[in-house]
Amino acid sequence: MSNARRVLVHADKKALAGSVAARFITKVVDLLDQQPRVNIALTGGTVGSAVLEAISESPARDSIDWSRVVLWWSDERWLPRGDAERNDTQARAALLDHVALRPQNIHWCAASDSGLSLEDAATAYAAELAAAAEDGKETPRFDILFLGVGPDGHVASLFPDAPGIRVTEGSVIAVRNSPKPPPERLSLTLPVINGADRIWLALSGPDKASALGLALAGASTWEVPVAGVEGRLRTVFFVDREAAAEVPEDLIAAEY
Repeated sequence: MSNARRVLVHADKKALAGSVAARFITKVVDLLDQQPRVNIALTGGTVGSAVLEAISESPARDSIDWSRVVLWWSDERWLPRGDAERNDTQARAALLDHVALRPQNIHWCAASDSGLSLEDAATAYAAELAAAAEDGKETPRFDILFLGVGPDGHVASLFPDAPGIRVTEGSVIAVRNSPKPPPERLSLTLPVINGADRIWLALSGPDKASALGLALAGASTWEVPVAGVEGRLRTVFFVDREAAAEVPEDLIAAEY
């Protein structure tokens, strides 16, 4: 395991979400003391939503200057705007509607009822990322990129043995025939994900134990996509005890 990776184990999903929320608030406040804005890439899933809810419910929530927070998504489900299964709909309910974000700082992926094709939506999101990037870059520098992990080891919408996990060019892909519904999605590519300064992965439950164990044991990225995830500065796995069942004791960090 790289020295840049950490595994932090928590008692249960609630404790995990609370820990990530506290660290997020502290880190964003620190970053905003050093730079004019932060770029955050959100994810979906039950743990991702639980983390956002914990941020919203924290007494320290408004210590963040939310007007300087810029939000993106690591992937999105190709469903109509407002559909309950879209990652952005869940994020709005959990956090976004409760803090003072600037509307222009929330970069939504196109929806299936936008009039765009899936491929055009991928191109449009890639262009939006490029417009916010430094000269010569495809995307802005993500200060924190959140990821969930599926029982099969998928991250964002990059699935095992699927074409998307092998894409090395471009920033956004159109995903078809996803093994998990809905079948059509948008996703950042793995090189873009790994370009983030900090990647925070949140895993809860016994069904995630195998994927985490394989990832930390050096499994093939094509077979277990989470194995290929590594941020530029730090990669942290926030897990509960059930998800940590197959993690060797020497890989568990005592602190962040």
